[in-house]
Amino acid sequence: MNGAEYLVKFFQDKGVDVIFGYPGGSVIFLYDVLGKSTLKHVLTRHEQGAVHAADGYARVTGKPGVCFATSGPGATNLVTGLANAYLDSVPLIAITGQVALNCIGRDSFQEADIIGITMPIIKHSYMVKEIEQLPAIMEEAWNVAVSGRPGPVVVDIPKDMFMGTVDISVPHKRIVTRKGPQKNGLEEQLPKIIEALSRAERPLIFAGGGIISGQAGEELRKFVDYTHIPMVTSLMGKGAIPETREDVLGMVGMHGKPAANLALSACDVMLALGVRFSDRVTGDPKKFLPDTAIIHVDIDAAELSKNVIAEIPVVCDAGKFLNKILEKMKEKKTKFHVQGWLEQIKEWQRKYPLSYEKGACLKPQQVIEEVARQAGDKAVVVTDVGQHQMFAAQYYPIGGVRNFLTSGGLGTMGFGLPAAIGAAFGRPGENVLLFTGDGGIQMNIQELATAVKNRLPVKIFLLNNVCLGMVRQWQELFFAGNYAHTLLEGNPDFMKLADAYGMKALKITDPKEVAAMVSQALSEPGPVFVECVIDQGENVFPIVPPGGKPSEMLGRWPGEAHISRIS
Repeated sequence: MNGAEYLVKFFQDKGVDVIFGYPGGSVIFLYDVLGKSTLKHVLTRHEQGAVHAADGYARVTGKPGVCFATSGPGATNLVTGLANAYLDSVPLIAITGQVALNCIGRDSFQEADIIGITMPIIKHSYMVKEIEQLPAIMEEAWNVAVSGRPGPVVVDIPKDMFMGTVDISVPHKRIVTRKGPQKNGLEEQLPKIIEALSRAERPLIFAGGGIISGQAGEELRKFVDYTHIPMVTSLMGKGAIPETREDVLGMVGMHGKPAANLALSACDVMLALGVRFSDRVTGDPKKFLPDTAIIHVDIDAAELSKNVIAEIPVVCDAGKFLNKILEKMKEKKTKFHVQGWLEQIKEWQRKYPLSYEKGACLKPQQVIEEVARQAGDKAVVVTDVGQHQMFAAQYYPIGGVRNFLTSGGLGTMGFGLPAAIGAAFGRPGENVLLFTGDGGIQMNIQELATAVKNRLPVKIFLLNNVCLGMVRQWQELFFAGNYAHTLLEGNPDFMKLADAYGMKALKITDPKEVAAMVSQALSEPGPVFVECVIDQGENVFPIVPPGGKPSEMLGRWPGEAHISRIS
């Protein structure tokens, strides 16, 4: 068979059920074969849409997302999505076409060095220079994407390789590129960890995205059930176990829940699982929890003591670690004494709840709360990046596995709509809820056509404040209200735009309309666009000022008329 036929067969054999992409000259032979196959291909309207859709698919399924792009501008249009997947540890396989072998390095039409361009922002990359290498390269690319800490892999294929003949009856010559696993030290560290946790007066679990990508949610739930140690999450760890539980305090960090941030600041022993201690959590890492003993468990050795020094570091898969430590604790009948600590946390929750002022203007929190009330905690929730992202993280409780999709590390505006499309293909038949802003939606708004063409049940809640809300908020709080180039006057009429794409469109301007409009949107079988005209001046609180400690939150607390630092 030829190279293109082999690629299609390879993905079919791996159980890939959908590929996202956009054709072009260098991949035209591949698309000719693909179009004759039974493998489903989703034509997005931009390559960035394809890679974000593959990302969304991977996040909800746990399987690698796959996207195709042609050479030159097609490949370079994947760059933002690849970087996004890399920072959030999402397994992707990106097949990029390349000019013919004898044209490489000659500034040929639509030639770009995608290997060199993407080297710092992906897990690994390959160029197929000999057709005989294709089977071995594809097998290894797949394994690299899913093994250890997942991530994106690029396979760049010159167009003449698609036409070359592959003999799959002969053994493949193995391509060795991966480093061997590091010693995890688990057996050596376990007694120290158990002792530290059992002696702690204020222990805390900090769960990150590694719990979700490592499929360790059930193991974490069992660990929390046994120990009764309270838990906080990073943005990427949201939904690691159901947030409706009392012992799950919510997200920490710059816009974390007050009680969660206070618990983080006051804990004496922290068990950090699959987190990277982002600057959005730590603020100034030199001032972060100087008196706390940090136990850091991560599958990626490079993360240990990178941002925050760990007293007890462990290189290990989170699920394996939790199974092993729980087994040892039950064997030793280890007890934990956290009742006083839990009572203190409840007092913080009572004193510093999330709150906002309701009035004549529609508030974004109202929309999110009402969608959550009607759609439930098992819905698939996707966000773009900005204020609405933080409001969703604060106000939408996630109860299902892999049900919260957001761009955490890169903070990519434009991620939301195509990621929601990918999620809809990954969870056929389920409603996918997208919260986005008028800035983010316009960065990949062309993908409305993809949602309509495929009749996907994506419910888009556009929280329209006619500005770049998060940047405007910073300008208000930290730049004396100098709103330089953040007010998006001249936005399109979103109702007409949605209608032009053939999408059902609704508009909410009055708080009294929210319940009925949300109900109508959720009951429609296909995609729905709901424009929510919200208060432009509404800010996300609490907020930790730049460089501040997690406990140094600004907000409007019950009984106080003005924004103040937490006391």
